[in-house]
Amino acid sequence: MRNNGIDCIVAAPSMIPKKSGVKIKNDRRDSQNLARLHRAGDLTAIYVPDPEDEAMRDLVRCRDDARHAARKAKQRLLSFLLRHGRRYPGKKNWTKAHYNWLSDVKMDHFAQQITLQEYIGAIEETNERVARITKTITTYVKEWRLEPVVTAIQALRGVSLLTAVVIVAELGPLTRFAKPTELMAYLGLVPSEHSSGPTIKRGRITKTGNGYARRALVESAWTYRFPARVTRHIRKRSDHLPMLIRQIAWKAQVRLCEKFRRLSAKGKPTQVVTTAIARELIGFIWAISQEVEPIGHLTEEAL
Repeated sequence: MRNNGIDCIVAAPSMIPKKSGVKIKNDRRDSQNLARLHRAGDLTAIYVPDPEDEAMRDLVRCRDDARHAARKAKQRLLSFLLRHGRRYPGKKNWTKAHYNWLSDVKMDHFAQQITLQEYIGAIEETNERVARITKTITTYVKEWRLEPVVTAIQALRGVSLLTAVVIVAELGPLTRFAKPTELMAYLGLVPSEHSSGPTIKRGRITKTGNGYARRALVESAWTYRFPARVTRHIRKRSDHLPMLIRQIAWKAQVRLCEKFRRLSAKGKPTQVVTTAIARELIGFIWAISQEVEPIGHLTEEAL
């Protein structure tokens, strides 16, 4: 459409204003209504990723599906062993000692032994698939146009390579958000609100937007329960980055670790504290992304 000189957007159906009293719906009325709303600027256009960005997102989601399959395979094996009274005496499952114990387990019947081996084989297969996809991601990200952003946000605590790839692949260029509060609302990390007049009533977070990126942020926020410090892994990821980005990352770590401790001391539930940290963490990720361009050069202000 755009190649023919026609202005075209993709509107989010959930954000299209609708009249509750209108009970007649057909194509003619819908097209007229969309034309009026578009002319008035009341339609919310969704972000359409580039083919390269969408390809990376597909690969990231493929890995997530493989991890889910691996987790389900492990649950099936544990349920099978528990049903037959086989309990691992160690402290932690899926370690080398646990796999050695699985190799020594003997079932009462031949069919059950075959079932056990098939369950173990399914786990090994899914683990190999996750490792294979992970290796592909680490290789492909080096050629990705958003690789500089992925590298820069790894200066933050709790943001490893895979976490950074998930966030950037799911959200695209973060410079498309004018301010961090827009990004927080886009991810559904802001509280819902039903206020009227002097009464202010806020509830749980909205959980709108991208659930993959929101889950990755919450997992990263959990690392801020420890005191702030630049660990060996963080230093390795950020040594080659500009001083400005490292300063933002350290400022984020000091602030978020202190906030985690302060909210926990007030008796706030851990889930609430972690969500609050995740909301501010994406703000610091946005700040770092503003200093990095997809082509890999810092902005003039940063230089």
